[in-house]
Amino acid sequence: MRLSPQRPSRRPRRRPDPGTVVRGGATASRETSGRARGWRTRVLNETTVTVQGWIGGPVSLRRAGNAPVASFRLAATPRRYHPATGEWSDDTTQWFTVNAWRALGEHCAHSLRRSDPVVVVGRLRASTWVNAAGVEVTSFEIDAQSVGHDLNRGTSLFTRAQRAAQGSETVRAEQQGPAGAVGADTAPGTGADSGDSRAA
Repeated sequence: MRLSPQRPSRRPRRRPDPGTVVRGGATASRETSGRARGWRTRVLNETTVTVQGWIGGPVSLRRAGNAPVASFRLAATPRRYHPATGEWSDDTTQWFTVNAWRALGEHCAHSLRRSDPVVVVGRLRASTWVNAAGVEVTSFEIDAQSVGHDLNRGTSLFTRAQRAAQGSETVRAEQQGPAGAVGADTAPGTGADSGDSRAA
């Protein structure tokens, strides 16, 4: 009897999990347990981004445990130059949800308003889910590390945060500085009679 050598069985190629979505380096994995389906959000390899845009809604302040956190929507619309026509046009607007924690969150809630131009630096997160219409949706969140007004668009007046450990007299002395001198946080011409400190 002649025996022919058996060909080794081919290992089946592993197909991607239908619950894994990869878009532009953003990966979001869905966890399935019986009937319950949810989405797990991942940090994009600790990607730190800088986003310049406009606040698209009210700034809300809430508490998560013992920590205050401020949240707001940020719209970023890139401008594209067309060499053939010499004109600029708006590209697709990208929306982000910005979360600022603790002291930064409290300062954002007191300093920022709808339509303010801001620059945000923070860690980017992506979440993907299927909405009620069966459409797959990806949203982006930024855990803010720094937030400030975009001074290309207007002016702003900075007020130094008071340290809780200091008494009121010490804080007042630091703000006033030496007798007859202008305070460290007050620029000439920006006193109470100089008008609103926010950009028009």
